[in-house]
Amino acid sequence: MPLTRRQLLGVGAAVAGTAALGGWTVWSGRGQSPLLLSARNDDAGQHYAVGYFLDGRRAFATPVTDRCHDICRHPFLPLALFVGRRPSRESYLVDLRDGILLQTLHSQPQRHFYGHAVFHNSGRWLYATENDTREPGRGVLGRYRLDSTRLQLIHDGEVSSHGVGPHQLAWLPDGESLVIGNGGIRTEGGSRKEMNLPAMAPSLVIMDRQGELLSKETLPQQKNSIRHLAVASDGTVITGQQYHGPAWDKVPLLAIKRPGEAYHPFPVSESQLAIMNQYTASIAIHSEKRLVAMTAPRGNRFFIWDLDSAATVVDAPMPDCAGVGAVPGGFAVTSGQGKCRYFDCTGGAVQSHWLTLPDGWWDNHLWLG
Repeated sequence: MPLTRRQLLGVGAAVAGTAALGGWTVWSGRGQSPLLLSARNDDAGQHYAVGYFLDGRRAFATPVTDRCHDICRHPFLPLALFVGRRPSRESYLVDLRDGILLQTLHSQPQRHFYGHAVFHNSGRWLYATENDTREPGRGVLGRYRLDSTRLQLIHDGEVSSHGVGPHQLAWLPDGESLVIGNGGIRTEGGSRKEMNLPAMAPSLVIMDRQGELLSKETLPQQKNSIRHLAVASDGTVITGQQYHGPAWDKVPLLAIKRPGEAYHPFPVSESQLAIMNQYTASIAIHSEKRLVAMTAPRGNRFFIWDLDSAATVVDAPMPDCAGVGAVPGGFAVTSGQGKCRYFDCTGGAVQSHWLTLPDGWWDNHLWLG
């Protein structure tokens, strides 16, 4: 039976340590079509937190004040945080059953959000990448506790990201260790202007959720900002970079860290690197099919590679391709200026189909499930 909002409040209050609430016993969604969550604008520039089923049905479109970036889905309650795009000071907690805005989460006065966050698998804790505006660029993880259907900042729970400009973060398979892409770029409190390009310090950090640094690795090119990432079920991490040096430099825009191995470039052809125009956006891994997908919106290109051999599976033009996410049969991809597509990887050759989702104005990330 669907939960009422009053029952949902009770579930949220009891979420910590309640084993019976694990999995999808609390909420199983509506229908069999995967639900896509993303940030989207309309033609007038109004920002929305949206949910659409891949069969084209709209679940909700909730107006929000600030443009959002990524979506942080609760592991078992029908809740998601739509995280404000850097340097937003707002993020939005939404009820996925009807799109009701449950909370506008404000960063503390000397912080702003970097667009990404994750819930711990207990459902009790949320970690968000943030900028310390007193020391611009000093990366921190804000820690929040879910009480009922509100997130409460733990004032003494903040930990360092061990780098500058933390962007995307994700859990490793143990569920207790985080991998973080520190972009290395210093920005001021309310600006997206890069303040330290000659002294950038990007890094890929693995740490436990209490803040202990487990590893910190870099790529050779100092201006190659490590931003987005995805983690396979075996712990393999793929990162996407955005290069801030000369346009003619040849730099690795994808990199890989396999468990127990050093972080190093993922082999991509020079022609593909040239098409990317020094910029990658969203990364997704299909663990069962051992595939990694990436959007390159400035190059209007979408790619899929074999995660193990690095063989190219798809190299397709797609205008302003934005977010990508894995579904059982393959990948769904949104677009900022064109149609959304589904890439079916179930057969020998990958087949592409247009999705009956609204055209354009989609942001660079999505969540599918």
